[in-house]
Amino acid sequence: MSTKRQEHQCNGRTKVGKPCRAAATDGGLCFFHANPNKTTELGRIGGSRSKRFVAAESDNPLPTLDSAIAVRDTVARLIPDVLAGKVHPRIAASLGPLVNIQLHAIAASNLELQLAQLEKRLTRLEAARDKKGDVQPSNACATDSQSLDG
Repeated sequence: MSTKRQEHQCNGRTKVGKPCRAAATDGGLCFFHANPNKTTELGRIGGSRSKRFVAAESDNPLPTLDSAIAVRDTVARLIPDVLAGKVHPRIAASLGPLVNIQLHAIAASNLELQLAQLEKRLTRLEAARDKKGDVQPSNACATDSQSLDG
């Protein structure tokens, strides 16, 4: 190491006993060795305590996302809130995949409901047909092939 570099290096030692590699001030020590209490103070200001997530009470909580329209309205409400700084972009980014999952779940449950309704309707129609005595083979392909042969 050059002597010029050593002249401008802090004369203090690290916690492990090695020479401090920071630049020295006029007193021969770096800023933190000259002001040992500043490290704790600055650590508190910029440390994890100030960055910890705190759930804020909202005047306008999110509605129940039980329909595609509710999801659409919620996303439309969140976009201006993010742009205005009311909602942190990280929170909005974490909500995106959750809202997407909810939207797919809504679509799947709607299909299941429609299928159940169609099955009920088919059962009622078959029961009504059987009641009339109009019993036909259930296999449509067999009736088609019979008519072609005949």
